[in-house]
Amino acid sequence: MSGINKVILVGHLGKDPEVRHLDGGVTVASFPLATSETYNKEGKRIEQTEWHNIVLWRGLAEVASKYLQKGKLVYIEGKLRTRSFEDREKIKKYVTEVVAENFTILGRKSDFENTPVTNSNSTPKSENEYIDEEGISGDLPF
Repeated sequence: MSGINKVILVGHLGKDPEVRHLDGGVTVASFPLATSETYNKEGKRIEQTEWHNIVLWRGLAEVASKYLQKGKLVYIEGKLRTRSFEDREKIKKYVTEVVAENFTILGRKSDFENTPVTNSNSTPKSENEYIDEEGISGDLPF
């Protein structure tokens, strides 16, 4: 039996995508994505932010480089990948990334003007379809 490696994230870009062109013309884009959750602890509302390393390849990387910027709210589907490398001191390091398979730009209606999304069927019908005062609403297309 094979396993399932599926990640779904909704968060804000921590910075503009960093785009590189590798040998053979392959394009790769990467950026940090912040997801936040809030909870109550001893009567105080606490917000916890997690940072995720997002990597996009080829055509998806090209689209991301054109339409994603720091602060944009995006829905990302992908899979986890852990890779290792040696740093300058020859110490083996590990990094876990989300390799995105698709993404959709979310947010207010004004965020979509003149900005195509990768999945036109997911474009919000109103500015509040995905977002409410508390953040993400229950109407996400999962």
